[in-house]
Amino acid sequence: MSSESKEATSIYAVKTTAGRELDVALIVERRILEALSKGESTGVKSILVAPGVRGYVFVETSNPTELYRLLSNIKYASTQRILKIALSELIGTIKPREILEEINVGDVVEITRGPFRGMKARVVSIDKSKNILTVNLLEATFSIPVTIPINYVKKGG
Repeated sequence: MSSESKEATSIYAVKTTAGRELDVALIVERRILEALSKGESTGVKSILVAPGVRGYVFVETSNPTELYRLLSNIKYASTQRILKIALSELIGTIKPREILEEINVGDVVEITRGPFRGMKARVVSIDKSKNILTVNLLEATFSIPVTIPINYVKKGG
């Protein structure tokens, strides 16, 4: 290979302690900046801490050997568990799922946010254009229709 040709970058999933993903990413970032200040190249193009993905940090790099060096002696990262993954897998992991497609009229849902958090409700109507649901609270003594945003619920109860 000539010195002008660039190696293709790959994405690696680094196993971390759950809840410490951001700590690992910041330590790796600091080490990359230190290496760059010394004129060294790490090959790392990006670091991603995906919301909702616990226990993994994603690193895009052209030099996996350098990635192992960057991760060495980080208490919350496992160099034993570095997996090369395809971009399509990563996109499938971080892409928010469409909750509107999963919920139908008559379904029982659990309210996860707002003043009715933790309560179960039955879906009465769905307004797809406004992304809102009208539900009847199951735990109330009488039926009260409540209108809430669709992202305030999860299916099942």
